[in-house]
Amino acid sequence: MAKESKYDNLKYFPVSVLFHALALLPFRALYAISDVMYIFVYYIFKYRRKVAENNIDESFPEKSKEERRKIVKDFYRHFCDIFVETIKLLHVSDDEMRRRVVFKNMEEVDKSVELGRSIVMYAGHFCNWELMTTITLWSKHSPELVQFGQVYKPLKNAWFNKFFLKIRGRFNSESYPMKSVLRDLLKARQNGKVTITGFISDQHPNRNDEDDVIMFLNHYTAFITGSEVIAKKMDMDAMCFDVKQTKRGYYECTIKVISRTPKETKQYEITNSYARMLENMIKEQPSMWLWTHKRWKRKVSPKNANDNE
Repeated sequence: MAKESKYDNLKYFPVSVLFHALALLPFRALYAISDVMYIFVYYIFKYRRKVAENNIDESFPEKSKEERRKIVKDFYRHFCDIFVETIKLLHVSDDEMRRRVVFKNMEEVDKSVELGRSIVMYAGHFCNWELMTTITLWSKHSPELVQFGQVYKPLKNAWFNKFFLKIRGRFNSESYPMKSVLRDLLKARQNGKVTITGFISDQHPNRNDEDDVIMFLNHYTAFITGSEVIAKKMDMDAMCFDVKQTKRGYYECTIKVISRTPKETKQYEITNSYARMLENMIKEQPSMWLWTHKRWKRKVSPKNANDNE
């Protein structure tokens, strides 16, 4: 991440004013703006359209050309919705977010908290992952006891990095840089906190972390295993956000338990269980995944593939 300049606030002042002005608009107006954005993003600028089309074609060879084209177009409509929904987090009430993002099975989270166990919460770039920070609105536990948070990769642009941290902290959720998350979680534990931490785990792993390869969406796919390593090292329960869109702007997130005994699981068992959950979500609502993400930019060897699910 680049260092923040003392002139950044002045330089990006017009952007800040625009975002805050947009966030004051009602959702209906924001979705009208999203519809206009879609025309530019999909038809005119064709933002990463080849990437999205290739990913979808290769992932769903059993679907017709027309079906795959519809997934692409629906994805770009939702992609524009993600932008306006995320900006809206600057000025939106708690009650409005409780209506729009419903969390189910919170008793599984409560069970862990009451036993003093922290949680690794798996999530993907599915539906609108930025809205998952509103889980804090559904917790019955005091912030003095429970620390909600999410792991993030700092952006290169210092102003935008600070801006997104502000949005992600809007509902009293901490953000941990990827490189220091283990240290941050250990510090929270030393301070007597139970942590519930979201890990976006569907990015392409680094070259030195391509040991876990499974068949995923018709591709040999390497998965990030760092979340599982932390769960085992710190003996944290492993859970997953199972998300679906119920209608435009409304989401339902069911908490699913992957393992309450991570140290007793086989290597990659937790990671692969999450991968299967994510794959099922994508197959059910394919336009909700981030298809512009270059998930398969590096081919991995099928000789490393395993069936540990």
